Amino acid sequence: MFPEIKNIPLQKINDELLDFHQLNLFILRLDLVHPFICGNKWYKLKYNLEEAKRKGKNTLLTFGGAYSNHIVATAAVGKEFGFKTIGIIRGEELNENDNSVLQFAKYCGMELRFVSREEYRKKEFNIKDEYYLLPEGGTNELAVKGCAEIISLIDIPFDYISCAVGTGGTIAGIISSLNENQEAIGFPVLKGGEFLTNEIEKLVPSKTNFELQTEYHFGGYAKKNEELQNFISDFKLNQNIPLDFVYTGKMMFGVFDLIKRNYFQKGATIVAVHTGGLFKFAESEPGH
Repeated sequence: MFPEIKNIPLQKINDELLDFHQLNLFILRLDLVHPFICGNKWYKLKYNLEEAKRKGKNTLLTFGGAYSNHIVATAAVGKEFGFKTIGIIRGEELNENDNSVLQFAKYCGMELRFVSREEYRKKEFNIKDEYYLLPEGGTNELAVKGCAEIISLIDIPFDYISCAVGTGGTIAGIISSLNENQEAIGFPVLKGGEFLTNEIEKLVPSKTNFELQTEYHFGGYAKKNEELQNFISDFKLNQNIPLDFVYTGKMMFGVFDLIKRNYFQKGATIVAVHTGGLFKFAESEPGH
């Protein structure tokens, strides 16, 4: 159902800090996979859609906040591949006109149902439709299977691979494809992300070559400060690569900070996975 992805750019980062520490840093531009089914979402949804089709389900049901990349991707998938979509949105005070994410989801045909934060936590809804359930953030075994294919896009030898961590599905897939001498470094974007180690271990119980760096959340999910904003601006200016403050900005900030702290062995090659993020809704429409 999903076309095969090839020739995703692996862009070399040039910086005096890297030269000083004798390191090579590349960024895998998954943000260029698709305008709306962006980054890791493409791989998380790939096998789930195949399973939905196999089961004869033509409705996708999922959950998310008002700024959820997962809501955007699910809505776009529905429009592109002919599925009805339902989004359970956290916050009954919201409506479909509150922001560009919700407007885009509505444009794609997603039915939005707004629930209280308490109802959302319970995940108990009276839904009569026959649907295929996509969990919040899209993480399940099929998502891990899809994300395991990310490694195949990297055509150079490397020692470390890093990515932002929300629910743990993307990094679990990446870890599952690593060699024993390669290490994955995850950067949880929410405060108190230590619990994600256990979640990842459940998804890939036979793997131990990963580590989570939990101090780069900048106050919590979708939180930011001037230091992070300045880093993102400078990175765009110097490397011509956009980052978002929710996921990839925190991850890249963490990578550079670890470099300063001599975390990596000299001569090592690091690949950072750009998992997508901000969408420029005003500049294009799905299908155009």
